[in-house]
Amino acid sequence: MIGLDTDVVVRYIVQDDPRQTTAATELIEGGLTPRQPGFVPLVVLCELVWVLESCYDAARAEVAQAVRVLLTAKQIVVEQPAIAWKALRAYEAGGTDFADGVIVETSRAAGCEKLVTFDRRAAKLPGAELLA
Repeated sequence: MIGLDTDVVVRYIVQDDPRQTTAATELIEGGLTPRQPGFVPLVVLCELVWVLESCYDAARAEVAQAVRVLLTAKQIVVEQPAIAWKALRAYEAGGTDFADGVIVETSRAAGCEKLVTFDRRAAKLPGAELLA
């Protein structure tokens, strides 16, 4: 397995730098296989969403599709995919950040009864509660 950093994933998704895009595409489409996959940590997904929204002004639907591509690629293994899918569904429903969904779902998977937060948007997620 080969770990993929955010910059490699961004170049693959955005295709905006000829040299880096070529290298990332060759690796992901030609060098990785289901038997020798690329590994994408949850933090890379969080950073990817932030970069696409902040640096590329990508719409929520476009960002969600990029995450979906990674989650469904046979040559990619995403860390804790069930958590990533739940976070993606919350993100697609709107009103919250992808990272907030990851935080809530990771806490839930760790056995937490709830996640407390000062973030009003994150507190709207099931399993989260606003700490007043």
